[in-house]
Amino acid sequence: MRAIVAESSDQLSWQDVPDASAGAGEVLIKVAAAGVNRADVLQAAGKYPPPPGASDIIGMEVSGVVAETGSGVTDWSAGQRVCALLAGGGYAEYVAVPAGQVLPIPEGVDLIDAAGLPEVACTVWSNLVLTAHLGKGQLLLVHGGASGIGTHAIQVARALGARVAVTAGSAEKLEFCRELGAEITVNYRDEDFVARLQESGGADLILDIMGAAYLDRNIDALATDGQLVIIGMQGGIKGELNIGKLLAKRARVIGTTLRARPVTGPNGKTEIVRAVIGSVWPMIAEGRVRPIIGARMPIQQAGEAHQRLTSSKVTGKIVLTV
Repeated sequence: MRAIVAESSDQLSWQDVPDASAGAGEVLIKVAAAGVNRADVLQAAGKYPPPPGASDIIGMEVSGVVAETGSGVTDWSAGQRVCALLAGGGYAEYVAVPAGQVLPIPEGVDLIDAAGLPEVACTVWSNLVLTAHLGKGQLLLVHGGASGIGTHAIQVARALGARVAVTAGSAEKLEFCRELGAEITVNYRDEDFVARLQESGGADLILDIMGAAYLDRNIDALATDGQLVIIGMQGGIKGELNIGKLLAKRARVIGTTLRARPVTGPNGKTEIVRAVIGSVWPMIAEGRVRPIIGARMPIQQAGEAHQRLTSSKVTGKIVLTV
């Protein structure tokens, strides 16, 4: 089969590699499209190695058709249209994935666009609901509101009855966020999100991709009993935390990742995938949530797709077609 091989961060080439096959408990998917994530960019640069046992090939989500199933798999069969959450291996013609991480294509979603759903859906649901228990009437602040994670989080939060605030870097992106349901929009280039959130009583929950750079200001933007969930480190890995502020607000700071979670067990990927199928897929079928695909590009242009993602010139997800 062929797959993208990362010789360096700016040298991604479509090459022959050993064939993938379905082992026990696995499903082999003939890939139609692969979603692009910042973790893919980091892996290509040698800064985010895959978990032990995962494929060295880049790619954490795909859509496609089941090609074969391994022993012990009863929920899936050859020919079914699916999407999947991966630990790696997505930028390829075929990928093998544990059966518990395979999802049906949501009703009303195109096969190609479905490649942009597994990572955002599982990240958002596991953090907003399974971890932070976001509820009706609460105020959620999403940093990077026009990103793949951000655009999905806005829609899911609104479907849950929560209020949403976002930060983004352009008027066009903020307008798009408002169209999705955000009621407070802040241009981080020339506005203070802390002041804007404090005007509204503070955020009950912040979904943060920045890490260290926003740590202190995020605490300031929280409401009493608020929660800060950090899922990214685009603003650095080391910051100073004022414990006094944290205690005064009875706040919680939570750090989570999805890729390195176990396949099974409490808080494992299988459990998260089941929750997404049961709760998010109906929202999509009802039209309350939709995939936001900013660009479709041939997989041979993976390097260009990575540059486009890191330049923040896309709203929503980029998917690579195979």
